[in-house]
Amino acid sequence: MHYTPPATPVQDAWRQTHLGRLLGHSMRRFDARVMQLMARAVEVPLALSNLAARDQVSAAHIHITRHLSLGGDRLTDLAERAGMSKQAMADLVEQCIAWGLVTREADARDKRTRWLRFTPTGLAWLQAFEAAVAQAEAEFRAEVGDEVATVVALGLEAYAASSGRPA
Repeated sequence: MHYTPPATPVQDAWRQTHLGRLLGHSMRRFDARVMQLMARAVEVPLALSNLAARDQVSAAHIHITRHLSLGGDRLTDLAERAGMSKQAMADLVEQCIAWGLVTREADARDKRTRWLRFTPTGLAWLQAFEAAVAQAEAEFRAEVGDEVATVVALGLEAYAASSGRPA
């Protein structure tokens, strides 16, 4: 006997089309496009371009690119800003140190404190990331139109800035 699953009722379509799911798919698509562009960026060292091209650099690694301040940060501050656990961020930092993107330096005033900073290679990566994000945003605008892109950006900024509590 062969099992045939019931047809998906129209009332069930919300599971595939709700805002959270659409935002998640959109973010993954955007980040994948940024990584595609990073893989082709001439200013990115070849080894890092190859990592990006082979999908070795993930959205999680991008957290460091997005959240590490130019002046440097402590691991705990970086993890908090990225919304990650300290342990998960420490794993990413170790990979980024191995790739030459960041360095860990002792604080001159407190030897127990370590600062994470971009290396010159990391700063080149950051510049390429900025250019790739600008290109991906331009492509989004071209696909949906300037008015829609502006409304989406404003809506997402307002939503991200809200307290997260219902009104």
